[in-house]
Amino acid sequence: MSEPGAGPAPGAAPTENERTWGMLAHLAAFAGLVLLLVPVVPLVVTVAGPWFLWSVMPLFGNVAGPWLVWHSKRDQSAFVREQALESLNFNITVSLAALACELAVYIFIGVLLGIALFIAWLVLSLTAAIRASEGVNYRYPFSLRLVK
Repeated sequence: MSEPGAGPAPGAAPTENERTWGMLAHLAAFAGLVLLLVPVVPLVVTVAGPWFLWSVMPLFGNVAGPWLVWHSKRDQSAFVREQALESLNFNITVSLAALACELAVYIFIGVLLGIALFIAWLVLSLTAAIRASEGVNYRYPFSLRLVK
């Protein structure tokens, strides 16, 4: 399984319910985009400035969604646990890269890198969700394995 998306899940083929939860583990990362649209804490804007919501809320949302799926389903299915863990690690990696892009804004390449990162995150997350819905144990091509 050194190649992204290679090989079926170990053991028996995942059930329809497991495939659905595996897909949701990857799609839960889009919660960060939803959090951008909700005025969560108006006090944050007055205390930390308006940039705070744009930079921090997606970082929490894209990690919180997969973490919730992993935390709630990790003991029920090996397939869902692996997919949620893979999504969690990938989104932590993307969050760290987004912070690096935010720092790189000051040397004028952060915006371009941020756009490229967003497109890669979007495409890879959707690809992973589709592959998980097919019952394939998907692995992202680049991801720090921080949570085991």
